[in-house]
Amino acid sequence: MSTYMAKKETVERKWYVIDAADQPLGKTAVKAATILRGKHRPEFTPHVDCGECVIIINCAQAVLTGKKLDQKFYRTHSGYIGGLKEIKYRTLMAEKPERAMMLAVKGMLPHNTIGAKALTRLRVYNGSEHNHAAQNPEVFTGNIK
Repeated sequence: MSTYMAKKETVERKWYVIDAADQPLGKTAVKAATILRGKHRPEFTPHVDCGECVIIINCAQAVLTGKKLDQKFYRTHSGYIGGLKEIKYRTLMAEKPERAMMLAVKGMLPHNTIGAKALTRLRVYNGSEHNHAAQNPEVFTGNIK
C-alpha cells in the first residue's frame, strides 16, 4: 500500500473568511493557522505547503479572556543592552488589533520557510470590510479539532 504525497503544483487554494467578532483571539488564530497550514485537508502533507488563503475580519472586536488584557505583554528586543520593549495587550488591542491577531497566528505556524510562506496568505482587517471580493471567499464555519 502506498502513501499519497501531495505536490505543490497540484494544490488548488481557496479563500476563506473568518469573523473574529466576539470570539476569543486565540481560538480564531487556531482556526486561521490550521487553514493556512492545510491541516484540514485530507491530502495534508507536512513537508508541502498545501494551505489555503485566509481573511480575518473584525479583529477589533476579538476578546481576550481572563486577565490577559492587563497581564499579557508583547515583548520585543532590539539586541542592544536595555533594548527590551513591552506593550500591554490592552494597549495593543486598542491601537493595533490587526497586529495582535497576526502575532497570534504567526506563533502557531511552523518557524521555517513553510510557515513564512503561509503567513503571506493571511489578510487581517480591523473592520468588517475587505477588498478581496474578486477571490470569492467562503465563510469558514467548520470546527477545527
